[in-house]
Amino acid sequence: MNVSLYHAAAGLTASDRWQEVIGENMAGSSIPGFKRQDLSFAAIQAGLMQPGAQAGSRPQPFAIPRASASTNFSPGELRYSGAKTDVALEGGGFFTVQLPDGNTGYTRDGEFKVSVDGQLVTKQGFPVLGSNGPIQLDPRNPTTISISAKGEISQGIEVKGSLKVVSFDDPQKLTQAGGGMYLATHPEIQKNDETNAVVRQGYVEASNTTPLAEMAHMMSAMRTFETNQRMIQLHDDRLNKAINELGSTT
Repeated sequence: MNVSLYHAAAGLTASDRWQEVIGENMAGSSIPGFKRQDLSFAAIQAGLMQPGAQAGSRPQPFAIPRASASTNFSPGELRYSGAKTDVALEGGGFFTVQLPDGNTGYTRDGEFKVSVDGQLVTKQGFPVLGSNGPIQLDPRNPTTISISAKGEISQGIEVKGSLKVVSFDDPQKLTQAGGGMYLATHPEIQKNDETNAVVRQGYVEASNTTPLAEMAHMMSAMRTFETNQRMIQLHDDRLNKAINELGSTT
């Protein structure tokens, strides 16, 4: 068994997955509240090498590299926008959103707006949930919308609701739904309605990655891919030479 060939092929697969993750990060780098994916590499046992010529020798296990992705939930930079319906979370937690299919989504993207019907919605048009359901504002009320540090929303002196901010015991169990949105579909995930997050009106949380950083990672991934590709070519040339020479009758 040519273990080195297996190593190179596994490294090629891992590098390919690395480039996919970088592409996803670059696509989301402009989305407020987007959390990048980090890739980690580990060695896993893949099989047994044949025993040697010595008497009593046994097959020896060998390992190959494997890549696995996880979400990095470190906070992004808070950037001032000045919009009265823009909010950012300082600390842990997620805004709660009602999705079109009836499921509840969770996001750090607080770039909200008021619909023609007066509902507070995401930029995709999904209703933002408060403690008592979707937050309904009065589109005919010209008074300024104010949002407190605890997420309480008011139009003038009238309180319209309070943003529902939740946290999770293990955010890694959240399922990505695209566009910085997450679903809590894992059976073991625990939701907590009490958070220490502070709501900042007029700010949005930037993505925790940048195109420049991801381009640097892409160059490293491509170099690793090329190295493993060259290794496979060298093994192929060596095996071809051995077959031709050993198979020759002259």
